[in-house]
Amino acid sequence: SHIYKKNHDVTKTWKGKTEQLLRVDDHDFTMRPAFGGPAIPVGVDVQVESLDSISEVDMDFTMTLYLRHYWKDERLSFPSTTNKSMTFDGRLVKKIWVPDVFFVHSKRSFIHDTTTDNIMLRVFPDGHVLYSMRITVTAMCNMDFSRFPLDTQTCSLELESYAYTDEDLMLYWKNGNESLKTDEKISLSQFLIQKFHTTSRLAFYSSTGWYNRLYINFTLRRHIFFFLLQTYFPATLMVMLSWVSFWIDRRAVPARVSLGITTVLTMSTIITGVNASMPRVSYIKAVDIYLWVSFVFVFLSVLEYAAVNYLTTVQERKERKLRERFPCTCGIPHSKTMMLDGNYSESDANSLAGYTRSQMVPEEEKQEKMVVHLTMSNESNSSRKRGLKGHVGLRIIQNSHAIDKYSRLIFPGTYIFFNLIYWSVFS
Repeated sequence: SHIYKKNHDVTKTWKGKTEQLLRVDDHDFTMRPAFGGPAIPVGVDVQVESLDSISEVDMDFTMTLYLRHYWKDERLSFPSTTNKSMTFDGRLVKKIWVPDVFFVHSKRSFIHDTTTDNIMLRVFPDGHVLYSMRITVTAMCNMDFSRFPLDTQTCSLELESYAYTDEDLMLYWKNGNESLKTDEKISLSQFLIQKFHTTSRLAFYSSTGWYNRLYINFTLRRHIFFFLLQTYFPATLMVMLSWVSFWIDRRAVPARVSLGITTVLTMSTIITGVNASMPRVSYIKAVDIYLWVSFVFVFLSVLEYAAVNYLTTVQERKERKLRERFPCTCGIPHSKTMMLDGNYSESDANSLAGYTRSQMVPEEEKQEKMVVHLTMSNESNSSRKRGLKGHVGLRIIQNSHAIDKYSRLIFPGTYIFFNLIYWSVFS
C-alpha cells in the first residue's frame, strides 16, 4: 500500500481525455504533416521474427516481422515536464495520420490480432512518433532453378508508399544497414540463410510518378544432403545395377531383359517424383541433367543387350546354314579338334560310321590319329575333373559377346567421367 501511495495515477491529473491532450479533434489528420511543404521524412526499421517457409512451386516466401515507422507530426505534440512519451494501442491509429506503406509484390499479408491488434503507437512531447506493428506477409520471389538443387536464391521484401510520391513522403532506412535485425534462431529445413541486408532506390510509375522503395534482401543457399539421399544416390545405384547385365550369360534372356526394364522404370519414377515438387519451368535444371543422363545410361544398357542378342542370333543362323551346306566335313582330324573342345559326345564320334571311304583317312593314319584321339580325350577328361570349379566361370566368360566385354569398361568409365564434369561445374 505504501508503494501505491507514492506512484500516483498520472491520468488523474490530466483534465480531459487523451485525445484532448493530443488535440486530435483540433486538426485534420487526413492530410500529411506539413502539407504543402517539403517531403516528410519517414524512417523505417525492421526486425525479422521468423522466415516461415519457402515455396518453390508457388515461388514465394512467408515472413513474420516487426515493422516500425518514425516521423514527426507537430500536431501531436503535447506539454510535458518529464519529457516522457505516451504509448497507445491501435485505437488511436485510426484517428491520426500514419504512413501508407504497403508491400510490393505481396500475395497475402495481415496484422496479428491475438489477443488484440498487434499495433503500438508511441508519441513524444515534441511530436515525434513511433508506429510499430507485427505483420506476416507472403511475397513473391523470382527464383532461378537452373542450378537446382545446387542453387542459391536471393529474395527481397519491398516496401513503398502507395499514395505519396517522393515529393510528399521520403522513405529511408533509419539506421542504414543497422535498420534490419534478425532473430538468431531463424532456420529453415532446406535452406541456409547466408545474409540479410537492406537497399533502397526509386521506383517509377508512368501514371503517378516516382516513389521511394525500400528492400529487405536475403540470400538462401539450399542444403544438398537431402537431395543426395533422395535423388542422386538412388539414380547412381540404378545406373550401376544396369551394368550387372554385362556379366550375365547372353543366353539368359529373361534375366537380362527383366533387369533392364526394372532399372528403366525405377529411373522414370525418380524423375517423376522430383518434377512433381517443382514448378513447371521451361528451362533445364541441374538435377534434370543428372537424372536424364543417368536414364540414358540405363536405357543404353537395354539397347546393348538387344544388339548382343541380335548379333548372336545372326551368328547362329550363319553357322546353321554352313552345317546344312557342308554336312560331311567332320572327318577324324576334325573329330580330334572336337574332342579337344570337349563339346561332343561319343555318339558324335560313332556317327563317322556312316561316312564313305573317300571321306575317311587311310588305315595307318587312322590308327595313329585314333591313339592321339583317345589319349587327348583322356587328358581332357582328367583335366575337366580337376578344374570343375573354375570351368563354370570360364564358360560364362566364353559365352559373353565382344560387345559385353567392351561395355564393362566403357559404361563405368564414361559415367565416372560425366560425374567428374557435373560436380566440378555445379558444385
